[in-house]
Amino acid sequence: MTESNGSVSPDQQDTRGVRDGVRGADEEMPDWEKRFRAPRVSLPDWAEDAPDRSLFVSNATGTYELYAWDRSTGEQRQVTDRPNGTTDGVLSPDGAWIWWFDDKDGDEFGVWRRQPFAGGEDELAVPGLDPSYPAGLALGRDGRTAVIGRSTDEDGTTIHLARAGAAPVEIYRHRESAGVGDLSHDGTLIAIEHTEHGDAMHSALRVLRPDGTTVAELDDTEGGEKELGLEVLGFAPVDGDTRLLIGHQRRGRWEPLVWDVATGEQTDLALELPGDVSAEWYPDGSGLLIVHGFEARSELFRYDFAARELVEIGTPAGTVSGATARPDGTVEYLWSSAAEPSAVRSTGGRVVLDPPGMKSPRSVPVEDVWVEGPGGRIHALVQKPAGASGPLPTVFDIHGGPTWHDSDSFAAGPAAWVDHGYAVVRVNYRGSTGYGRAWTDALKHRVGLIELEDIAAVREWAVASGLADPARLVLTGGSWGGYLTLLGLGTQPEAWALGIAAVPVADYVTAYHDEMEALKALDRTLLGGTPEEVPDRFEASSPLTYVDRVKAPVHISAGVNDPRCPIRQIENYVERLEARGAVHEVYRYDAGHGSLVVDERIKQVRLELDFAARHLPQG
Repeated sequence: MTESNGSVSPDQQDTRGVRDGVRGADEEMPDWEKRFRAPRVSLPDWAEDAPDRSLFVSNATGTYELYAWDRSTGEQRQVTDRPNGTTDGVLSPDGAWIWWFDDKDGDEFGVWRRQPFAGGEDELAVPGLDPSYPAGLALGRDGRTAVIGRSTDEDGTTIHLARAGAAPVEIYRHRESAGVGDLSHDGTLIAIEHTEHGDAMHSALRVLRPDGTTVAELDDTEGGEKELGLEVLGFAPVDGDTRLLIGHQRRGRWEPLVWDVATGEQTDLALELPGDVSAEWYPDGSGLLIVHGFEARSELFRYDFAARELVEIGTPAGTVSGATARPDGTVEYLWSSAAEPSAVRSTGGRVVLDPPGMKSPRSVPVEDVWVEGPGGRIHALVQKPAGASGPLPTVFDIHGGPTWHDSDSFAAGPAAWVDHGYAVVRVNYRGSTGYGRAWTDALKHRVGLIELEDIAAVREWAVASGLADPARLVLTGGSWGGYLTLLGLGTQPEAWALGIAAVPVADYVTAYHDEMEALKALDRTLLGGTPEEVPDRFEASSPLTYVDRVKAPVHISAGVNDPRCPIRQIENYVERLEARGAVHEVYRYDAGHGSLVVDERIKQVRLELDFAARHLPQG
């Protein structure tokens, strides 16, 4: 259901999928397949006290795995090698250890292991902690301390302090979701995000001492309005400095704030940027690296504390998926646009990390469309084959999350549809991030139905404008996008000629009972309670309720180990399709909420393209 990335991760928009044979020569391979196979890398993380040591994720072997990079020698080494891939990894501040999360076949339930940076045997990082879902990790600069967040169905969230040679000590426990935010530079303060107030979409903050006692609290949900969230962005990188950089929503969008947890003083930077703002410290603590996201694109700035000024850092038009300030003052960032593949660049004027091998072909630029909808102006991103004129077969590719958004960034999935002659429309419906707090929070209680109202408004524009052929409209998406696909096929049966849903929510009640505990908390927030407390809301928002109204052929793919959109609830939906003889195909694969294996993803795309070719009416 909701989606989250590991501590170090590539753009995983196109990594759900099953194994298939690899073609021979590159020239025999179609461009859409090259985009998946071309080696990609994440933004390298670097060790605070050993900045020449870095950690990144790459699909160079055909599976997304962790890699160590010694910048002083140029040596790169593959750290993990598992059949279903690995992306959750953290480099210790001293650069001595690489921590990585070890689950079983993508089920997200496991333990942290660690390996020396230079190579060697993996070992259990924290003996004495049972397997769990991860809820954050912070490592101390002393090389001996770790703060580990855990989530289980039985215990809710627990946070433990572990020191080398001693048993881990529990310092926090609550039934509601929570997570580790950061550990201060000197290891004396621990910041956590929690939802003890019961609103899983808006966290409050608490700062603890290593013994678990409270130093400070900050809760913007107090006062009766549970609509303002906070997030931990990081402690100041200076020993003894008690300033904590946080994100807040007090003016209706995400902005940074410096909170001195010892004195309680809050320094509002008031940057007056129109979109959502994230930030991180420069390594010497003199300023902040600002990432500003607005209307599906992003840009970088430096905020200088002494001058109290914001200075733009030039980047090309498109999307910065991640950025970090290096000790030499340069900034490294992962950038792409809809037309240009991703690259790790530096303000020093070079590509930082350019993987060898096949290069990804370009795609077509994205066009912006604004459509008036029932809840306000809706932003949609449109791509179509170069030189093509409508009406075209059109794919509405719906993003997951739901608290996420599509952007002007490179994505191999939409590009594959464009290569095959389709227009692609991506809608940042109510519930999406990047358009203010009110837009993100608008989907409560009428979950799914509100998003589909916005998608319907954009669909009407696409047909009226002459872009889309109304008889050849495809609704597709993964995770929450897969959920909206199935819900849309049932609630808008006349609108869609075809549906393709990947790892979807199909039976909301069963999904609630089978999913991981943190997602149960989110569903209670979205729908206002459990299925037993608000049965009418769950029924109204469940695709299973409308399955007998579905007219379009349906293709469903599902991971059998998925803890977010579990397989049993998908099987319930499929059984109903089978009982009425509805046209459908189901593809099950041995992974979790998507796949990190390139061959698997390519096979899944082939199945989707083939399904559309066989079942979509000819123009």
